[in-house]
Amino acid sequence: MPKKIKDTVRKRSKNPKAAVQRFIPISEIRNDTVILKKGGMRAVLEVSALNFNLKSETEQQGIISGYEAFINTVNFPIQILVRSTRVNIDPYIEQIKGHANKQENELLQMQTESYATFIEKIVEVADIMQKQFLVVVPLDDSEEKKSSISQLFSWLGIDDSSSKINFRRKYFSEKSVKLKDRVNLVESGLHNIGLMTKRLSTTELIELYYEIYNPKTSQEQKLPKDLNINPLQI
Repeated sequence: MPKKIKDTVRKRSKNPKAAVQRFIPISEIRNDTVILKKGGMRAVLEVSALNFNLKSETEQQGIISGYEAFINTVNFPIQILVRSTRVNIDPYIEQIKGHANKQENELLQMQTESYATFIEKIVEVADIMQKQFLVVVPLDDSEEKKSSISQLFSWLGIDDSSSKINFRRKYFSEKSVKLKDRVNLVESGLHNIGLMTKRLSTTELIELYYEIYNPKTSQEQKLPKDLNINPLQI
């Protein structure tokens, strides 16, 4: 009989979720901070909207000048993200149906239920969207500029290890102070031009990345209110 040739093809993981999670740069989310596998940290600020067109010409010039001063003050890269998502009216619909069940008058109950159905159909047909404005504040171990090729190959070390996790946790408190200083600088600059900011909490960060990595699933399967889960399971 011919000698059996040894299979040299690397065995694929039987768990597709585990295989995909290897390529997610996030190691964990805690203390209102996103911790990356490479050791970097991210804080995410939610910024309120500002209707520029309703301002007077003097106010508009003041906003532009304030924004220029803000950009010149920041000596590190930031990411400005505008997310457009479908409006989630499920809590509102449930509230209306709850009122309908409490109605003692049968006619009022029918009208309330019809109103809930009407709102659901409008949202389905109109596909109403909502916008969210976010600013990502980074802190990386190495701040020097890298070439595109270097950045590409830096992502090849996708696997996490216990030694990397222990190293990150050892210096977490020290780096958190530096990240907070950057957050305060960004918030101060945005407040000066009339924009209100809020740093996303741990729960809000988990929900945000869950929706980003699972755009379709997140519309049907909401995260539990008690988010006592491993962020990498999202």
